[in-house]
Parts: sequence; C-alpha cells; structure tokens
Amino acid sequence: MRKTFMIAECLRRYAWWRLNRSDDHDEGRNARSAVALLNAAAYAAELPEDAPVIDRLHAAGTFTDKEFRLPLPAERIVRFWHYEESSGTPDDLLEAIAAMAEPPKIPAQRDGEQPLHR
Repeated sequence: MRKTFMIAECLRRYAWWRLNRSDDHDEGRNARSAVALLNAAAYAAELPEDAPVIDRLHAAGTFTDKEFRLPLPAERIVRFWHYEESSGTPDDLLEAIAAMAEPPKIPAQRDGEQPLHR
C-alpha cells in the first residue's frame, strides 16, 4: 500500500472521530475540523511517494507494513486541526506532523570549545 494512502486513511479516521463528536452546541467546530481533515486526507493521497514530507515521515519511522502511525506529539495537532479557527493548509498539517515525528535536533559542538556540563 502506498504511504500517501496510509496517511490519508489515518486522517480520515480522525475526521470520522470529529464527525461523531458533533452536536448542536459545538457551533460547527467539529464539522469544520472534519472537513479540514478530509481535505488534508485527499491532499495526502495525491502526493507523490517521493515528496520530501513523505521521506521525512518514513525516516522518522511512522510507517509499519500496512499503517501510518501518527506520532503521539502530533496527535493533538491533528485532533484540533481547524477546530477553533480555519488557518493552515493541508501541507502545513503534514509538515507539522513530520516535525513532531522527527527526533529533536541537537546543535553540533563547535571545534575547539569545551562541551557543556550541567
């Protein structure tokens, strides 16, 4: 299965979760979030397999044989995507997920300097 389809399927699951949570008192926030997630899923499904964001997610180990595993730090971003306000593109969402999946970057030491001690 294509990695882009795996990402799309993951985002669709969160969209359905949002739709199932909608009620008369949420002022359309759940529906807005669900539509944005479905839009992001469609965008992800159309990406080429060699897109840089797909390579970043693959390098971060987010894919199993048949499933895309949303990193825990990124789950909150996905769950609340467009919930309060409608800002950000599908590409912004995928970039945010990739950034949360990657290990933190540690600055390299400069030549000739002593390492930091705590």
